[in-house]
Amino acid sequence: MQSRKEALDYGLAFPDTYVETPFRDTNWQLVRVKCSKKAFLWIYEKDGYVNLNVKADKEWRDYWRSAFKSVIPGWHQNKENWNTIILDGSVPDDAIKTMIKESYELVTDNPTKRIYEAVKKIPKGCVATYGQIAELAGNKGMARAVGNALHRNPDPDNIPCYRVVNSKGELSGAFAFGGAGQQEQLLKAEGIEVVNGKVDLKVYSMKF
Repeated sequence: MQSRKEALDYGLAFPDTYVETPFRDTNWQLVRVKCSKKAFLWIYEKDGYVNLNVKADKEWRDYWRSAFKSVIPGWHQNKENWNTIILDGSVPDDAIKTMIKESYELVTDNPTKRIYEAVKKIPKGCVATYGQIAELAGNKGMARAVGNALHRNPDPDNIPCYRVVNSKGELSGAFAFGGAGQQEQLLKAEGIEVVNGKVDLKVYSMKF
């Protein structure tokens, strides 16, 4: 990958992205995510080469810089969070694509999305606690956020929030999951025994 078009085409291949030229200097093109309008790929020419600015996780930022001389601290951006890839032919295509993909994932990541993805992993016939989902989503301390997210479930058909119970195995109140008794009915339909509004976690808890 050495051309502006190659980089732009790859960036726009990710879901819900678009390109923008927001500055008077049209040399700069930004590939953004539609919902948040955050940019994850900056494309521009400098010193005779096409350059790409990508967001980098701190755990990988220095690795990429040490692996390739043409990956340097982000030019014109926060060097703690961004790297610049100089497309001089010395960085392999797969490495460039991986860095762009990582940048996209960093920009699109959010706790609620991670919570829903964690809930999707609960197998049929099992339950998980709010704390377990918080841990699976990457933050043990956001059990309350898990509860808030589940009660705003945007896709009940694919995000089985009814499989989440509290730390004692107790079901949610009548306001959740469509009304009184609905969570219990959904769990029983999957073969999970509910006794006095409670599930035996020793029997039905998801294995982590």
